[in-house]
Amino acid sequence: MVPNDRKYTRDHEWVMVEGNIAKMGITEHAAEALGDIVYVELPVVGDETVIGESYCVVESVKASSAVYSAVNGTVTEVNEELDAAPEKLNEDAFGNFIAAVEFTEINEDELMDAEAYEKFCEEE
Repeated sequence: MVPNDRKYTRDHEWVMVEGNIAKMGITEHAAEALGDIVYVELPVVGDETVIGESYCVVESVKASSAVYSAVNGTVTEVNEELDAAPEKLNEDAFGNFIAAVEFTEINEDELMDAEAYEKFCEEE
């Protein structure tokens, strides 16, 4: 089940907005497609993010995949637990954010709600 408390991208990433902070991560669909995740190259606090550009890389036994930002802003927090336990993204992709960003712009037009995202996944 896809949580209703966040928005989704066509690249299978999620963004949860709380005030001017956007927490971002990958969806269960992305985690399943990648397979066993073995490494997450986290951004650094203070890094700038740009809509549609990579801010992180997730590596699995199958592939390496860039993770794209849904917002323009500055990284304020990273999920350091993923350094020691990247498999947490496989275990609970929706419960483990990758980075929190204080954003200045969000591209709402490109984001989907849970229902639209589920339909998108079915059609893909």
